Amino acid sequence: MKIIGAAVLTLLVLLPARWQLGMTATNDPKTQKVVDASGNLRVPADYRTAYQFLGSWAVAADQSQGSKEIHAVYASPGASAAYRKNGRFADGSVLVKEVFEATSGAMTTGTVSHAQNLKGWFVLVKDSKNSHPGNKLWGNGWGWSWFDAANPSKTTSTDFKADCLPCHEPARATDWIYVQGYPALKQ
Repeated sequence: MKIIGAAVLTLLVLLPARWQLGMTATNDPKTQKVVDASGNLRVPADYRTAYQFLGSWAVAADQSQGSKEIHAVYASPGASAAYRKNGRFADGSVLVKEVFEATSGAMTTGTVSHAQNLKGWFVLVKDSKNSHPGNKLWGNGWGWSWFDAANPSKTTSTDFKADCLPCHEPARATDWIYVQGYPALKQ
């Protein structure tokens, strides 16, 4: 009886560890709603309530005071804690960036900008294992996709190297993510 009990206990300890080791970006429970078997991404429906807010960016207006865009960024459950622990995002981590058209105006505190109209989302899924080598939206350790506000289930991106990397090149040293703008990642 003790041998059976020890065997069962060993299985209960080893099976979850084995399951964790074999997980990829497409079979990780936290990304199942975001990535299909072919590596196609979509905007997770519950990101505003289920994900952690990381931070925001204000993109300065070209010719006037204030901002032309506001970017609000969210991370899937556990992504921030893993980053704080290891200094990197774990495989399966999902980042969602909302991109809003901004409007600016005078207030008692001065000229301020705020989000006005949603333009779309940028969705990233961490994948150091290169789970979708034939999909042009996966590479450099991430799945990459832009979605227009009118259609959160169909990306307009066709190739991450042309559509995404040019903007992320300055963040190459931090795994393509501008981590300095996210207070939740600081230890």
